[in-house]
Amino acid sequence: MNEIVFVTRNEYKVREVEPIASKYGFKIVQTNLPKLEIQSEDLVKIAKTAALTSYASLNKPLFVEDAGLFIEALNGFPGPYSSYVYRTIGCKGILKLLENCNDRNACFKSVVVLIYEPFIVIEEGEVCGYISREPRGTGGFGFDPIFVPHGFSKTFAEMSIEEKNRFSHRGRAVDKAFKRLLSLLKENTSLR
Repeated sequence: MNEIVFVTRNEYKVREVEPIASKYGFKIVQTNLPKLEIQSEDLVKIAKTAALTSYASLNKPLFVEDAGLFIEALNGFPGPYSSYVYRTIGCKGILKLLENCNDRNACFKSVVVLIYEPFIVIEEGEVCGYISREPRGTGGFGFDPIFVPHGFSKTFAEMSIEEKNRFSHRGRAVDKAFKRLLSLLKENTSLR
């Protein structure tokens, strides 16, 4: 298996991504290298900057994943600031902001930037659903206990990793990124 570095401090993200990468013949190696996170409302720009600066330090095949929760009634808040908002007001704070609101529609979006010389792969994933009335479940992390994807009754925190990966924003983005990389590597080999 080819090794690829996942630049993240989030152990749960690593557990989610490992089975997807493995399916494409890649072994995830986590690094706690602090990644540069610029302030921007553009997830692609945030992830691309983090990946390029990390690659400049490590000079190894790597990828970065950045995600956000976009709530319609809050004009897309917290969006790319989801990690900060989670650390400051958490799920309870979001529920408080929505307490008298019937429009609870929201989407999780994810961007993966994968650098594997000479390729840079950028893929996005999205899943839409709604914000529950109270936190449910003990799995996952971040806003998983209050997000219910359309067509399901469970929150992400009530699902197993395998169940969540089938349709989550991160699962979709990571799957597309590794699938694209494998395709590029095969094309490159056949051109020689």
